[in-house]
Amino acid sequence: MGHMGFGGGMGGWTERGGGGMGLGAARRDVLSKLPKKKTDLKRVWPLIWSILKPRLWIMALGLLLTAIGVLAKLVLPEITKRLIDNVLNTRPPHLERLPGIVLIVFGATVIQAITSYILTQLLSIEGQRLINELRIRVQRHVGLLAVSYYDANTTGTLVARIMGDVEGVSNLIGTGMVQFVSSILTALLVLIYLLRKSVPVTLTVLVIVVSFAIFLQFAFKFVRPIYRERRRINAEVTGRLTESLGGIRVIKGYHAEEREAGVFAAGANRLLKNVIKSLTTTSMLGSASTTVTGLVSVIVIFMGGHLVGSGWTIGDYVQYTAYLTFMTAPVFQIVNIYTQLTDALAGLDRTVELLSELEENQVPE
Repeated sequence: MGHMGFGGGMGGWTERGGGGMGLGAARRDVLSKLPKKKTDLKRVWPLIWSILKPRLWIMALGLLLTAIGVLAKLVLPEITKRLIDNVLNTRPPHLERLPGIVLIVFGATVIQAITSYILTQLLSIEGQRLINELRIRVQRHVGLLAVSYYDANTTGTLVARIMGDVEGVSNLIGTGMVQFVSSILTALLVLIYLLRKSVPVTLTVLVIVVSFAIFLQFAFKFVRPIYRERRRINAEVTGRLTESLGGIRVIKGYHAEEREAGVFAAGANRLLKNVIKSLTTTSMLGSASTTVTGLVSVIVIFMGGHLVGSGWTIGDYVQYTAYLTFMTAPVFQIVNIYTQLTDALAGLDRTVELLSELEENQVPE
């Protein structure tokens, strides 16, 4: 009984918890003390390309629909100048022009709704198919690994890696990537327009936004390993919990309930510390983006206000402000969108790590 595993051949509980640490537990203990690795994008890229290549036509269609949605989104700020200068700010107001403007805005809204629905259906469903495909691939590979690998990893950990690590990949082909591309495309189009309206104001705002983007780039290098570590801790805690519940008779036979409760509590506390660390970092980035937004607003109010009366109309001012929102918003949305992409890359990194393990018939010994 001292060598009986209660999770299906994973080194035995009594061997790890009783008279000495087993080889699998010893390996895990050593690995847990090694420096935490960052996501290796060069290692992950071949897997990303292999799963995206057959879906290039879907991504191309998604980009086309995204471009249509972006153009429809820009109708509202474009029509603002005409609404103020040609309809409302005249004496008397030309209210007879309102129905035409309302019809244009409503049509643009309908186009946005249709493209958004098609994108969600097309890419979200394909993202779920991609998750299913990767799960099947990883499960097949894990089933062909040597028994020594199972001795070094708990069943629960492997289950968590097969089922959980691949879930984030949907962000690479799903709505997360669409939002990212849409935001960047919108920002570029609006930037061209704003430079034509006022070079000094636009360049001043652009310098602030680009500086914040550079700051985010450094911040994400700190955030990415946190999410990768969370997946590892979650897999370990889930794996140990699965082992404990699956081998409850063995645990009760050795009166080790309190010991298992302590092990689970320690793992749960590690997971909590990781979550708090990531939330704190994300909150700081969110506060920084809010500060930058306020700074940009102050600059536009001050510099744009001086342009009114020296060439700009009230409609020009309101239109410029509306367009500026479409340029700065994508940079601030990166805080949320990039978090999703980071989580996806962290999961893929762990998946590649698992797929890199030699199958049983490939192990030299």
